[in-house]
Amino acid sequence: MGMLSLPGFLSCGKKKVGMGLSNEKDAHVSDNDENSDRGNWSNKADYLLSMVGYAVGLGNVWRFPYLTYQNGGGAFLIPYTLMLALAGLPLFFMECSLGQFASLGPISIWRILPLFQGWLASFFQSLLVSFFFLAVFLSVKDCNATLDGQIIHANYSFITSNNLTCINDTINYKPVQFPSEQYWNKVALQRSSGLDETGNVVWYLALCLLLSWMIVGAALFKGIKSSGKVVYFTALFPYVILLILLVRGATLEGALDGIEYYIGKQSNITKLMEAEVWKDAATQIFYSLSVAWGGLVALSSYNKFHNNCYSDAIFVCVTNCLTSVFAGFAIFSVLGHMAFVLKRPVSEVVDSGFDLAFVAYPEALSKLPVSPLWSFLFFFMLLLLGLDSQFATIETLTTTIQDIYPKMMKKLRIPITLGVCVLLFFLGLICVTQAGIYWVNLIDHFCAGWGILFAAVLEIIGIVYIYGGNRFIEDIEMMIGKKSCFFWMWWRMCWFFITPVLLVPAPTYGSVPYPTWGTAVGWCMIIFCVIWIPIVAVVKVLKAEGNIFQRIASCCRPTANWGPYLECHRGERYSHVVTPKKEKEHEIPTVSGFTYFRE
Repeated sequence: MGMLSLPGFLSCGKKKVGMGLSNEKDAHVSDNDENSDRGNWSNKADYLLSMVGYAVGLGNVWRFPYLTYQNGGGAFLIPYTLMLALAGLPLFFMECSLGQFASLGPISIWRILPLFQGWLASFFQSLLVSFFFLAVFLSVKDCNATLDGQIIHANYSFITSNNLTCINDTINYKPVQFPSEQYWNKVALQRSSGLDETGNVVWYLALCLLLSWMIVGAALFKGIKSSGKVVYFTALFPYVILLILLVRGATLEGALDGIEYYIGKQSNITKLMEAEVWKDAATQIFYSLSVAWGGLVALSSYNKFHNNCYSDAIFVCVTNCLTSVFAGFAIFSVLGHMAFVLKRPVSEVVDSGFDLAFVAYPEALSKLPVSPLWSFLFFFMLLLLGLDSQFATIETLTTTIQDIYPKMMKKLRIPITLGVCVLLFFLGLICVTQAGIYWVNLIDHFCAGWGILFAAVLEIIGIVYIYGGNRFIEDIEMMIGKKSCFFWMWWRMCWFFITPVLLVPAPTYGSVPYPTWGTAVGWCMIIFCVIWIPIVAVVKVLKAEGNIFQRIASCCRPTANWGPYLECHRGERYSHVVTPKKEKEHEIPTVSGFTYFRE
């Protein structure tokens, strides 16, 4: 008598019956994986660190501290925390649950709602990484002094080099660039006068861009199996550097003044009466958590089905926000010292974005002993933050390819991954020309602005109001277990009402205006990002059968193969799910969940 074996739908071992089309294995899959077609994270830590690395990015360091200072200091934490609870966390939890439930990437996941299966992709963040291989290193002022009985007006460096003393109240800070700003614009970027003047490719920036893509390709050659190990360094070491910078900054004269401007006595509770403060809090939360980019769905799709995605979402979101606050202390302690040395108010040395990362903070670091060491640590931290986010971005693209062409991806994972990196390297060359900084700012302003916000609004409307919020909650309970109605009360309130309301809301680079054609290109980028959603919707409707109303109705229901990836997880609710070989694209089960029959 031969050995008895369990039916496929009762087994979740190595021989799984899922939606895959091949039993071949690649380096992406190990023998211990629950899903033998797509693979799973080697352990929970790989996933959590990858998610933290993806969520914690450059904005946590160069944008949040400035926003906090600008919007009332410590008082800003009130709207920031509320926006986390009302908008950021609900969207984050929704995307993590969605990817884990179906074990699909950000395109195939829209089997849940074929009408919304448009594709939105971006590559601009990788271009920022190339700048972080460059270091920046120095303040200009003058005053009146007495020399040989005569009052002279001289540069401050001349005054100090001749052991002279400035006459009281005659120090004049010239409205000129810091040496670090001049280095950034004239040496590092070789910045042209505007977008009209493209100039040449800056060769050392191009090499840095190439090196950054080589690192990304090397980290992802085995997919999540290799990137999941790399993030132990790239996600954790930035915290070590932040701690070093904070300890060093806290020991400097003037550090306390900087921290008080950031979150101390200078806090202004009356700022909460301004609508702009609440808008800034919502915007910062939305972009810092990286929702609606597809990365959260892609990374979560490699979880095991019964993983607790609820606790994961809370952990990553809270870690992201605490990192922002922690980074602010490290930034403002050093800027406070810079203000002390220059005898200026902290408000005159604070900035955000590129100006903070490549001008103000490096200028402050240049005032410290062994300044090259501190500059290296700071830029190395920014590099790691950028790489982490880029790992997830490329994994999102390769996951999409895997879902659409699983057989090809099993055989050619490494060449495809490297090909994606090479393609994006060439696309990024425009951003390392002498006008590159204008292109980066243009892409950031348009592609990372309204396009992503529009996608997030469609996502939450599609899942909550068309697929059904209560139905989605039942899907989540299949993974994390049954919860009380009180548990879901908050999430229902956010998903159905609060979060959609909070989401419904011509660039320049410094003082350089953009030409009309540049603004037009920006709007074209927005259109190119979002136009695929209505195009795909129209194609789906045209392919469906019946009259126009029946076609639209069928495209607003899940496809016949929507449900948990593995048969053993489907249970009675999804027993009707068909495999890809048997399905017809628009044979769709009804919302009530009746058994699906083939003709």
